[in-house]
This record gives sequence, structure tokens and C-alpha cells, in this order.
Amino acid sequence: MADEKLVKSRQRVADHGEVFTPRWLVDDMLDLVKDETERIDARFLEPACGSGNFLVPILERKLAVVQQRYGKSEFEKRHYALFGLMCIYGIELLGDNAVECRENLAGTFARVLKLERSSSERSESKRDPLFEAAERVLAVNIVQGDALAMTTADGEPIVFPEWGYLGRGKYQRRDFRYDALTQRAAASEGLFAHFEEHEIFTPVRTYPAMTLEEVAA
Repeated sequence: MADEKLVKSRQRVADHGEVFTPRWLVDDMLDLVKDETERIDARFLEPACGSGNFLVPILERKLAVVQQRYGKSEFEKRHYALFGLMCIYGIELLGDNAVECRENLAGTFARVLKLERSSSERSESKRDPLFEAAERVLAVNIVQGDALAMTTADGEPIVFPEWGYLGRGKYQRRDFRYDALTQRAAASEGLFAHFEEHEIFTPVRTYPAMTLEEVAA
């Protein structure tokens, strides 16, 4: 196996302290929370996600569980696979890394599920709506921004969607400000923990229940 590239340039190391974590170390660290990595609905946020060195292996583990549990039902496998992806979040300061992270996660998702990623003018094949839905999810789950300032590259507050799978092909989305979620995590057991309706941590937007195709639209 070729050596992993852990540094893109000396200048980036000097400017941003950018050094990527090798896969063997990522796997060892994830094994410390193995039960969580193998929960489809376990949510992971990487505040300096780079090109996805941690998030890609987490997705691979989730998809392996999906295949094990729902492999006999194509409908359930596809919907739970998307839900597993929906539970992965990242913040990345550098724009090119954020793009690479989305591409690496989307590529892993398509490879494992054997999805059609592009349309062909020479055939009747079309992009799989599941892949399009995955791209839409990654566009909002992987954010270019500053995790410490809790702002996007445009200086706006970071907002993350809380996705839920309602069953029977329906998803629920509620958007929360990241700064409010960090206050919630400090006061409870984790991000997106369930609070009473009167609590201060309320979504900035709630969407109607959506099908996979509506997520992809």
C-alpha cells in the first residue's frame, strides 16, 4: 500500500498547523468508541475534519452495519444508509479540504452502495436519486468555517441540520445553530439531546417530513 500523504505543503503546516492523521491511528482511536461507530444513528462531529480522515472510516463502519442488518431489503438498506450519512458532520477551515471531504464521503457512499454517480449521454442511465440525496446532505453537514468562532467562511453563525428517520421512507429535518448546540451539549448528554418544548434550544427552522427524492431535490 502506498504511503499516506499526511502533509499537503510545508506552508500549510506553518500557516494552519495542517497535518493529517494516518489511517492506522484513526482506526485505533475509533476502536476506543467501537460501539458508537457501529450505531447507525450515532452522531459524529469533527471540528477540524480536513479531507475526511476520521469521517470516511466512520461512514464505512456505519454502512457495514446497514448492510448486515438491512441487506436483504433494498428499500431499508438505501434509507438507513442515507440516515447513517446524515449523522456525520464536519467543520473545516480550508475550503479545498471541505470540498475534498464532501467528495470523499460521497465517493465512499457511492462505492459501498454501488450507486450510479453520473448520467451518460450514450445510455439511458441516470444519476441515482440516493446519490443526489447524499450530495445534498453533505452540502449542509460538512461546513467550511471556524469551529472556534462557530462561524462559516462568510462570518455567519454555523447552522447544522438534525436529521431523523421516521421510517417508511420519510425523513425529518430541523436546523439548529451550532453555538446553541454547544451550550446544550454542556448542559446535557450530547448534541441534539431531547429537551422539553419550552427549552431555549429551539430550531431555527423545521421542515416537513421528506422522502428520499425530496431530500435530493
